[in-house]
Parts: sequence; C-alpha cells; structure tokens
Amino acid sequence: MSQEKNTCLDCGEPIRGRIDKKFCSDYCRNSYHNKSNKDTTNLIRNTNNCLRKNHRILSELNKTGKTKVSRSKLLQLGFDFNYFTSMYVTKTENVYFYCYDQGYLELENDFYLLIKKD
Repeated sequence: MSQEKNTCLDCGEPIRGRIDKKFCSDYCRNSYHNKSNKDTTNLIRNTNNCLRKNHRILSELNKTGKTKVSRSKLLQLGFDFNYFTSMYVTKTENVYFYCYDQGYLELENDFYLLIKKD
C-alpha cells in the first residue's frame, strides 16, 4: 500500500509521524503562524506602544494625581490624542479620556486637566 507523503506547510519538507500533522517541527509551526498573524500582531504591537507612551507621558506630568498642562507640552513630549483606553462622560457632559488609570479633560485655552483614577 503506497502512502502519500504530506509536506510541511511552512518549509515544504516531507512530514514524518502522524498522518494529520501539518508541520515537520515546532519551529516551522511557530514560523508559519507568526507569518500568518504578522499584520494583526504589528497593529496590536503598535497600538500598545502608543498607549504605553501616552500613559508614561501622563504619569510623568501628573506626579500629584491632579494637575494642569498645556496641549503644546503634551504634543512636545509625543502624546497622541488618538490613542486612549476609555472615556467617561459626566452628568455635566464633560468628557474624560483615559489611558488606563491616567486621565485628561480638555479645558479652555488649550489646557488639559490631568487626573489619576484610584
């Protein structure tokens, strides 16, 4: 009885062992999945990097738990207003944006109130 050889989905080499195996080794399995998830992984990595950077900037500027800072100072440090983890709208319709536990509220004259959630 002749048995058809399966080939590895990553490197194309013949596979030994179980008939339902798709990869010749753990290396090829990991390599294949890393390649197929590359775009999603890069998007998530880049988004997380922006969120971490925003959090670090807010934390460094807000040592006391509540402070005011100018928009230009935030931008100068590389803060990106497009990335935040949540929003909170008060009864008076003030909108707080949060990067994890660090939040900010837009005030008048291009200033922001920075706060830390306990």
